[in-house]
Amino acid sequence: MLQVARLSPKLLGDSAATVADFFRQQLHADGGFRDREGKSDLYYTVFGLEGLVALWADVPASVAGYLESFGEGGGLDFVHLACLARAWASLGREAQAAAPRKAIAQRMASFRSADGGFDSEPGAPRGTIYGCFLAMGAYQDLGEELADPQGIVSCIESLAAADGGYSNQPGMPQGLTPSTAAAATLLRQLGRPPGEAVGQWLLSRASPQGGFFAMPAAPMPDLLSTATALHALGGLHVDLEPIREPCLDFLDSLWSSQGGFYGNWSDDHLDCEYTYYALLSLGHLSL
Repeated sequence: MLQVARLSPKLLGDSAATVADFFRQQLHADGGFRDREGKSDLYYTVFGLEGLVALWADVPASVAGYLESFGEGGGLDFVHLACLARAWASLGREAQAAAPRKAIAQRMASFRSADGGFDSEPGAPRGTIYGCFLAMGAYQDLGEELADPQGIVSCIESLAAADGGYSNQPGMPQGLTPSTAAAATLLRQLGRPPGEAVGQWLLSRASPQGGFFAMPAAPMPDLLSTATALHALGGLHVDLEPIREPCLDFLDSLWSSQGGFYGNWSDDHLDCEYTYYALLSLGHLSL
């Protein structure tokens, strides 16, 4: 994802510096990046770091100290443990040497579910696509081998929805755009690329006004669904030209002169997460 996001300055032009300034303004004094309440949070720190890296901007040295404060991640939940792995991977090689990679990977293994996937709760009977996506990314970030990758494939396949998409729960009539995009990306990385129908399913979630809906009943498109769908479609080599201009218009409608992007048309708060999703979207639309 980061490689593609680094193409976003091609479309941002002179505005790239404004976006980089926005990310810098989200940095807290302790080295973490602010959440929506203004507090440092590992989850938002990942997006702040990756946003700066995507814009070819320097990463503040204080971030390493913030990450070191979490040690081996013993007090973190599953999502934040995965974020700790991702955040360390976003720093330079010298800083990465301080990361307790093996300890984080061992703790990540405790979230393996009985069906071979991953869930946010240790010992869960079933995994989720979101859990598998975070876990697989964490192992890649840590440079550690993921045992039994076939277990993730089986977990994902069990979460196929009746309409051809994927959900985080089994037996659902409709898939969700972020879940389907994550499933397509994971299956491709695991050597089990989904068929053409999944690409068409994702394209069917595109709004005529630009952007992607999370589900057919969603009142408006959103930036998370848009970024994940574009990333999955890019990986499936689906032609984005028919939706390029509407998607660019959608992103422009979410842009703020402060340098950030809103998550959707009803959102009134800027943050690192959705601004990074905008960079990822722009990167794909620049190809």
